[in-house]
Amino acid sequence: MVLTISINPTLSALLPSLPLDSLFSTQGIMVMLLAAYAVAMWMFLTSAPKVYTVMVSDLEMARQFYEGMLELPAAEVPLHYYYNYEQTLGGTGIDPIYMSNVGAPTTSGMNGPDGLWYQLQKNTQLHIIGGASLGNKNRQRHVGFDRDCLEQLLMRVQTYGVKYKLRREKPLNFLVKDMQGRVIEVAEVSN
Repeated sequence: MVLTISINPTLSALLPSLPLDSLFSTQGIMVMLLAAYAVAMWMFLTSAPKVYTVMVSDLEMARQFYEGMLELPAAEVPLHYYYNYEQTLGGTGIDPIYMSNVGAPTTSGMNGPDGLWYQLQKNTQLHIIGGASLGNKNRQRHVGFDRDCLEQLLMRVQTYGVKYKLRREKPLNFLVKDMQGRVIEVAEVSN
């Protein structure tokens, strides 16, 4: 005796409790559209570049330093910044000494909206914004909110042979001299 089993998967066989007409109803189409939108947003956000933000006390000096000494190429403003998906600065845990000039005007038209944009690595960008206070002895201060960003900047400084002095490892803090001999303090915000 030979037993033959026929497997014929159809949509109604795969979804036996869901009638085909309800799948293509207005409600069913809306659910499918929302699912497609969720997948599209997930793909959009996962393909977006990682953006590090550094707050500086003088944007024009920062431009000279990052473009001139570190030779960072300018980057396009990531599309997700136009749709308010940017990373926040986490204002609740920031030391007030770093934020004394918050609300100071940022540049407009320098390299995109609200600051300078540089390509740090293939899928990593550096966003430079104004608002940091001057450091001790009126040093230009560059305040970073992410240790990985400052480590990458320090590696770039070392690679390009820029004079620097490591002041502290945790939180990371180092001094650099720009082309005019001005001292720039690069400091990690410690929480």
